[in-house]
Amino acid sequence: MTQLTTIGFDADDTLWQNETFFRLTEERFAALLAEHSDLPSIRARLLETEKRNLQFYGFGIKGFTLSMIETALELTDNDAPASLVRDILTFGREMARHPVEPLAEAAETLERLAGRYRLVLITKGDLFDQERKLAASGLGELFQAVEIVSDKTEATYAKVFDRHGDGPARAMMVGNSLRSDVLPALAAGAWGVHVPHELTWEYEHAEAPLEAPRFRRIEGLADLPALIETIEG
Repeated sequence: MTQLTTIGFDADDTLWQNETFFRLTEERFAALLAEHSDLPSIRARLLETEKRNLQFYGFGIKGFTLSMIETALELTDNDAPASLVRDILTFGREMARHPVEPLAEAAETLERLAGRYRLVLITKGDLFDQERKLAASGLGELFQAVEIVSDKTEATYAKVFDRHGDGPARAMMVGNSLRSDVLPALAAGAWGVHVPHELTWEYEHAEAPLEAPRFRRIEGLADLPALIETIEG
């Protein structure tokens, strides 16, 4: 068995809450447009707009805010009042100022592993916002490296684990997204550990690769040290 030396961690909804605030903002956004459509339809329209805009704006609050404005214009036949656009911009600023809420056992788990492995934070999204959240989380000092990337692909993990570790074969990626944290890490040759979150953005959904020999699923971060011991044993 190849010795594990490096562990990558996702940030949003793996170490701290994130999707909760997006869902709450979606509900507020839908309330603004209630006379034009119902909540499920507005959410579906917004999701489609977000997916379409990822190639232009990337992941994060800024892209989400711009997609809300675009969706509002579409639903109002380009007749959205300035006050509605102003409200949406206010929603975005409020999200960007929201306190960071680390998930239970995140700090304890990282502390248990920090002395034995190289810990690397690998997150995607807006650089400014992700740096803000990491600083506010109080977890930054537990990581030997931080990588804020535009997207998570097989090539991303290969480069990150080569740069900050001993290559993907001796690395593990831990996160709540099968699509972004697990599948591309497995493709690069690393271990992929899925830690489900009760709320995961629809874009990140994927089928679990149950037949992959390096795929594992745990119920919470507190289970990670024991899982690693089993793998290395």
